[in-house]
Amino acid sequence: MNLFNSPKIRLRLVGFAEGLSFLILVFIAVPLKRIGGHPEAVQLVGPIHGLLFVLYVLTVIQAKTEYNWPPGKMLLALLASVIPGGTFYADHKIFRSLRNTAD
Repeated sequence: MNLFNSPKIRLRLVGFAEGLSFLILVFIAVPLKRIGGHPEAVQLVGPIHGLLFVLYVLTVIQAKTEYNWPPGKMLLALLASVIPGGTFYADHKIFRSLRNTAD
């Protein structure tokens, strides 16, 4: 079974990667740039996080369609992506309980 065939697993994996990249950007790369004078940290992590953010938004939109979410649930999932650690909260509160349609 391909893990990315399951919308639930895809959402959880992308959410984890996006959340982790955001934490690395905010708590490691930005301080390295501002305090340590290493702008290359943000130049490396920033685009990776940006790509994962866009992928997360698209995956949330896909999950909304797949699971017939009300607008509020989708909004909560999207809001989670702009708060450091928020996607981990969304995973715990929303994503884990989704039915797995690939099974």
